[in-house]
Parts: sequence; C-alpha cells; structure tokens
Amino acid sequence: MDWFVFAVAGTATLAGALGVVLSSNPIHAALMLVMTLFAVAVLFVAQAAHFLAAVQVIVYAGAIVVLFLFVIMLLGIDKSENLKIDPLKGQRPLGLLAGLLVLGGVLLLARTSWVSGAASVAGPISGEGSNVEKLARSLFTRYILAFEVTSVLLVIAVVGAVALARRSSETPAP
Repeated sequence: MDWFVFAVAGTATLAGALGVVLSSNPIHAALMLVMTLFAVAVLFVAQAAHFLAAVQVIVYAGAIVVLFLFVIMLLGIDKSENLKIDPLKGQRPLGLLAGLLVLGGVLLLARTSWVSGAASVAGPISGEGSNVEKLARSLFTRYILAFEVTSVLLVIAVVGAVALARRSSETPAP
C-alpha cells in the first residue's frame, strides 16, 4: 500500500509541476500548483510528518496560491503578450548568466560537507515535549523578530500589488 500511495502522489506531483510550467493560462498554472502542493502533502502524510502536511496545505495551498490567484485576477495578466518584443534589451542574456551562476553556486555547495559539529541553537532534539511544541517555542521566542518581519513584508507586498493594480478614478467616462 505504501508503494501505491507513493506512486500515485509522486505521479500527481510531477504532473502538477509539469502543468505549472507548461500551462499557458496563469489560472490553470495556479490550480496545477495547488494540485502539486496537495500531492506533496500526501507524501508528507505517508512519511508520518503530519505537521508538515498540515503546513503544506494551510500555508502554501491555502494562503500563497490564493494570493497568487488574487494578484492574477487583480492585475489581469491572463491576456497574451508578444514575447518577441524585448522591452529591456539584454535581460535574457543577463537572466541566463544569473541562472548559470546560481547553478554553479549550487554545484559548489553540493561538494562541501554541512556537518559543523556546533551545538544546536534551538536546543536539543531530545527531551520532554513534542517536536511541534519545540518548534513553536523556538519560533515564537528566539526567532519571533524574523517571523514578524516576514509577515510584515508579505503584507507590504500585497498592499503594493493592490496599489499598482488600482485603476485611476480620473479616467474619462465613455
């Protein structure tokens, strides 16, 4: 049964990921992203990582994809564009160069050893309490500033998207 769940969820994950990349309609791409995220959540459940599965569904499929759909609908980017017109000359070669640099950095980092031997900054993994309780205690005590700064940045991004997409009320009526 484990292999069957893995095969179905893995196939759904790959199909959804290909749908995101190959879909020409941004709404369909966002819905394929939802399918991919739900399939990954099933894979987390199969590994008995129920907290990660819940976070995957609530945070990613619930909030982030809804935000994507909101911005897509607000900006109206479902119109087709001419990709042969390059408004910023040289952006594609620079993008290719940046991609190659990132790939080189990833390959360079893959060759190194990540074991530092340093003590954990969030406390020992063993001891009393569940892993979720330890994660919450660490997140909402030691890392609360980073957590709150991230939430503020997300709110600023949404407000900025709404401000950019808002139509001017001074447009003449037909």
